[in-house]
Amino acid sequence: MPRRFSIEVAKDYFNFASAHFLIFANGKREALHGHNYQVSVAVEGELDRAGVVLDFITFKPLVKRVCDDLDHRTLIQKASPLLKIRQDRKGVKVLYKDQQIVLPRRDVILLPLVNTSTELLAEYIAEKIRWMTRKQFPGAKLRFIEVGVEEARGQKGIFRGEF
Repeated sequence: MPRRFSIEVAKDYFNFASAHFLIFANGKREALHGHNYQVSVAVEGELDRAGVVLDFITFKPLVKRVCDDLDHRTLIQKASPLLKIRQDRKGVKVLYKDQQIVLPRRDVILLPLVNTSTELLAEYIAEKIRWMTRKQFPGAKLRFIEVGVEEARGQKGIFRGEF
């Protein structure tokens, strides 16, 4: 069996506090609410000449930066076919059926997602980390990435994909 190596980072400071809402498969929208999300990241790949997959010291700030970008924001799923989003430089208006949510522009992140589930947030975070890692570690030979997004203790969405 071939040798496989990976690293995982799951620091207390890999967190973000954000508001969101889901639209369920039956078409019902839950109320706008918030979570204190916790993030973990694992990557699998080949060891470099020093015998490491990635340098923890350089990798951890990338994960922290992605979390910080989501912190204290309202996350809106702009790819949802059920929402209409109107924005100007001051505000964002989210329309769903006969309901509307109006928020200050600076408080909103429009995500390229169909929903803001922990599973899709994990995939979004993985994509951001992939891009930043490729830029920061161009010689790294990474094969897989796994990101967990926990919205409450013992309740998390996980994305696993190729690097």
